[in-house]
Order: sequence, then structure tokens, then C-alpha cells
Amino acid sequence: MNGQGLLVIGDVVTDVVAMHGAPVMSGPDIPSDIAADIALRPGGSGANTAAWAAFLGADANLLARCGYDSSEWHIAELTKTGVRPHIRIDAANPTAVVISMVDSTGERSMLTNRGAGELISPLDWDDALLDGVTHLHVSGYTLFSDPGLALSRLAMAKATGAGASISVDPASTGPLAEFGVTRFLGETALAGLIFPNRDEALLLSGATTPERAAETLSEHYGTAVVKLGPQGGLVAVGGQVVAKADAVPAEAVDSTGAGDAFAAGYLAAALSGAGEREALESGCRAGAECVALVGGRPRYGLDMKRLYPIHTD
Repeated sequence: MNGQGLLVIGDVVTDVVAMHGAPVMSGPDIPSDIAADIALRPGGSGANTAAWAAFLGADANLLARCGYDSSEWHIAELTKTGVRPHIRIDAANPTAVVISMVDSTGERSMLTNRGAGELISPLDWDDALLDGVTHLHVSGYTLFSDPGLALSRLAMAKATGAGASISVDPASTGPLAEFGVTRFLGETALAGLIFPNRDEALLLSGATTPERAAETLSEHYGTAVVKLGPQGGLVAVGGQVVAKADAVPAEAVDSTGAGDAFAAGYLAAALSGAGEREALESGCRAGAECVALVGGRPRYGLDMKRLYPIHTD
């Protein structure tokens, strides 16, 4: 994988992040008003990945669909992080919204309305999106609606025809299981790289350990990068684990977008010519930086030169 041109296809989401100390429960004897720090953040798995990749030096493009209500804000936020946004605006539906409830450990539970993002389709495609692009990255959420699945098929076929490499992120075990493991593996067969987390890797492979899952998935895709959260990550190529990396210590504030940042860190390094271990370590650093922030995007004032020396002069 060489060259900086990256096209991400995925979702743009308005994240409502509620950080609470007390458990959120319901019942007649439980207080109904729980104090929380609440923040509005731009998010979405695809958009987060593109934003972190651009922050890390990649020429990152994003194809996504926003609604009538907040498209200008989302486009501005993406542009600030260096992304080239190719945003299709839906005049009839709002932008996707996720309410993310984050507990005192940084772990989250989410309520999701996919809004306009669920309607992205081949009508949103333009062959010019691949101009200068050497790698296509598809968020798994795109496949979980019929129009998005049709777009994913088209984009992966076009990318293959243009000689671009392809990666996919399975996105989430719930919709992945509903979609079907065999079906997912078949629909993403053109990808040469997959970014599952531990649970997704086990589900897709039927294995009982992340190492064996990575090996199995790399036999199907060529390369499998398994995200292990606080345990770091590992890479398998052609059926064999070739690199492991420990997590970078970080104060976990909010885990939203950490997996997206990890994938972006790996991709940005790989696109700049880094080897598997170096790219894996870049992914771990990006994931660690993300969990220390509220929301799933990099902040404009972060010291990229300190955090990611391999991508700066």
C-alpha cells in the first residue's frame, strides 16, 4: 500500500455525548433526573476515520450523506480536520444521530437513528471520486442497508478496476450478526484488509482467540488487523500473525471513535510506506489519543508532531 490518496465511504453522525457518573436506570424508586456532562460532537465511523487519517497526513476524502438539518456544520468540521468532503445532502431526512451514554470508566452505550446516512446509494457515486485515490476504505455500516450495500458493491468493483486497494471495517457485532457472517465475507471479498475489533473478529472467524481469528481472516482477506482496545492490536498476513503491539497508556475519558482512529492511524502509516508493525503502532497511538478526548474526532490544536513523528518532517 503506497501513496496518500484515501477514499472513505461511511457515515456522518451528530453525536450527543452524555458523560454520567451514576448508573442510568429506570423504575418508580429511582431518580429520573441524573446529572451528566453533555456535549454535541461531529461523529460517524466513516467520518471519524477520514478525519483522523487527514490529521495524520493522509490525503483523505469522504463520501457520505447528510440531512437537511446540519450538513453545513458537518462539512465545515470535516474541512477543518483536512478532509475533502464529498457530502450528498438529503432534503427530506435529517442527519444521523447517536446518543452516546458514557459511564465513569469511559465505556459507552448508544442509541442510534441512522437518518439520511441509511439512504446513501449508487446514485451518490461518481467515478471522479477515485481520482488520485490509491486506497478505498468502507465502513461496515454502509453495507447494512440495501442502498448502501449496492453502493459498496459498486465502489469496490470500481476501485478494483482502478487498481486501488480496499479495506473494510465490520463496524459492530449486532448489525453484523443480523446481516450474516457468510454474507458479509462474501460481499467484502474484494477487500484485501479488514479491521475488526476482538468481538467482531471472533464472530467472523468462529475462532476462540484473537490470534487465531486474525490468522483465519487473513487467509480470506490477505491482511487482518485486530483491534484489542486496552490490549493493543495485532496483524496477521496470509494466515500468520506477523506483528503485535501494546496499547499506548491513556486516561480513558470516552471510547467513542477509538476503533475508527486506530484504523486511520494504521492506514495513514501504511499509505506513507510504513511496515506492518510501524502501522500497527501508529494505530495504537491514534486510538489512545482518541479515548482521551470527548467524541470521536481529533482536536485541531493537538500536537501531531509529538504524537506521530513518522508522519512529519
